Amino acid sequence: MGKKVENWLMENGYDIKSVRNIDPRMADDEILKIAVSDDRMVMTMDKDFGELIYNSGLVHSGVLLLMLEDTKSDEKVKIVEKILSRYKEKLLNNFCVYQKAKFRIKK
Repeated sequence: MGKKVENWLMENGYDIKSVRNIDPRMADDEILKIAVSDDRMVMTMDKDFGELIYNSGLVHSGVLLLMLEDTKSDEKVKIVEKILSRYKEKLLNNFCVYQKAKFRIKK
């Protein structure tokens, strides 16, 4: 997601763990395992998480997939802020996708 989003989350009281600070080369399935064991959702721009959850059936405690490849950091922060302010209670244990200004929640 980027350092700016991570900083915004921490500044606004969110308890986050950043893969960048743990192991930037950590495998996606390991990220999911840690998130499940800590009861955390994964916030990512990596489309592979959809593959892992839907095709491989890996257990998760929530994934927020943001399709924001060409988006600047300030805009990413605004989008994350908007999603969390509107849907915070619905994100945990669901697979959520934000793409082209549309937000979907899949159970």
